[in-house]
Amino acid sequence: MESWRKFVTAFVCGTVMVAIPAAAQADHAQHIWDYGDSHGPSHWGELNPEYSLCSSGHHQSPVDIRNPEKADLPALEFDYKPSPLRIIDNGHTIMISYAPGSMLRVGGKTYELKQFHFHRPSEERINGKAYEMTVHLVHADQQGKLAVVAVLLSKGEENSLVHELWKELPQEEGKERVLDQVSIDVAKLLPARDRGYYTYSGSLTTPPCTEDVTWFVLKQPVAISAAEIERFSKLYRNDARPTQPVYDRHILETR
Repeated sequence: MESWRKFVTAFVCGTVMVAIPAAAQADHAQHIWDYGDSHGPSHWGELNPEYSLCSSGHHQSPVDIRNPEKADLPALEFDYKPSPLRIIDNGHTIMISYAPGSMLRVGGKTYELKQFHFHRPSEERINGKAYEMTVHLVHADQQGKLAVVAVLLSKGEENSLVHELWKELPQEEGKERVLDQVSIDVAKLLPARDRGYYTYSGSLTTPPCTEDVTWFVLKQPVAISAAEIERFSKLYRNDARPTQPVYDRHILETR
């Protein structure tokens, strides 16, 4: 359990920080990697021996999804419940920890939603196209195996959940805001109807770039307003890892 907690804590595809004290969260904000030139994605594998997969791994994320193979894939069954708001600017993104009890079920497997967070622009690309932003919904099963649902965000109408989150943005990096009186529903970040997806085996998109993460990239984008995009951009104009080689992996797509 401790090893699982250690590597999901480093996940800023997102930094999970579940059940980690505030002092540890503040310490984590003093990270050695970022998205710049000297400590950015092209150097992550050199910064720490534990990050070696960032440069040597062959199942890395994100990827540019091209020519996926259509297949009869199981539906994604979302059983999300409202949660009190726990929000943090962790130095890499805005992350929201989610209360226990919200589940993703797919193909006989069940994963619990742990947190979600944002990237600008989208880390995922579809036939070379990047979207304005993406939100990653991070889940884990009882054995600690991760499954991430990526929702592409395109410029359009205001998103009611994002609007609510941005009203409560922390003023201080590394310090979580806990607002038990504010209830949020992450289901508002999902497409209303079409929940077809692409899927492949990948990795964390930040150090330590651990592999064996199952990715589900929803095909239907969700709208977010220009003002909401700009508000995030004032904090993080670019917190997206470049796409990685696919190598021998198969990317599947729902019919």
